[in-house]
Amino acid sequence: MEQLKLKFDAQGLIPAIVQDHYTKEVLTLAYMNKESLAITIDERRTCFWSRSRQELWRKGETSGNRQRVVSITADCDKDAVVVEVVKSGPACHTGAESCFFQPVYVSEELKQFTYEGLYRLIEGRKTDPKEGSYTTYLFDKGLDKILKKVGEECTEVIIGGCKQDKDETVYEIADLCYHVMVLMVELGISVEDITRELEKRHVVDHKVKQERMQ
Repeated sequence: MEQLKLKFDAQGLIPAIVQDHYTKEVLTLAYMNKESLAITIDERRTCFWSRSRQELWRKGETSGNRQRVVSITADCDKDAVVVEVVKSGPACHTGAESCFFQPVYVSEELKQFTYEGLYRLIEGRKTDPKEGSYTTYLFDKGLDKILKKVGEECTEVIIGGCKQDKDETVYEIADLCYHVMVLMVELGISVEDITRELEKRHVVDHKVKQERMQ
């Protein structure tokens, strides 16, 4: 890394964009000096320089939400780096998975649906409640209400499936997915957590899995 001769600014800092290794989502923007960068490489976990406290800051020191470093890449001008990490908890001090969850502008023409995007939107309704929002209403009512809605939507999916009505079943599955994501946010379960679980199951023989469940 030293051979790259990274360009630190007048304060001896370089911007560090932290990115989730699995989802490629941007988690946060922080700053490193030469010492925190060396610590990050040596310990293989993120360490930053806190501009407000003027001290080294190892991510997760107090919260336990550490970030294991996979790679560090410099940009073409060598005055910024991207740090890919595997995180053990939310990246944001608010409890959000990413620090970037407040929409400023989204093009309706180019907007593309993703489960991660929906999760962030739901998460934002919990961390930054919005009056009149159904999602905020569910969080205000608490876990029992959320679980009740998940159960109701499961029933609606079963009814649609029994009728072999494709359109109705698709509609109800979408409702179920949404309410399950509300439950996930409430319990601190990320899309990445589910992805990892599915990845583990992918290598398990289907018949063996069935036998375990019997």
